[in-house]
Amino acid sequence: YFCMVMRINIDYNGCYIKVKRALLDMPLDTHLLEKNQTRAIVCGRFIPQDVAIKIRKKTNRRVEIL
Repeated sequence: YFCMVMRINIDYNGCYIKVKRALLDMPLDTHLLEKNQTRAIVCGRFIPQDVAIKIRKKTNRRVEIL
């Protein structure tokens, strides 16, 4: 079971929606998007690198695991 914090460039509303949609498509227990801090927190049973790669491919945004 993992909880992972990622930094994602969410500079406008379209990016926020793209990232949210990408997170909803994944089998995660919980997720939280903080628009002001440009962070996403996800919890569940997953491989952290796989989640970061999937988000990067779907949103075309740089994802940094913190």
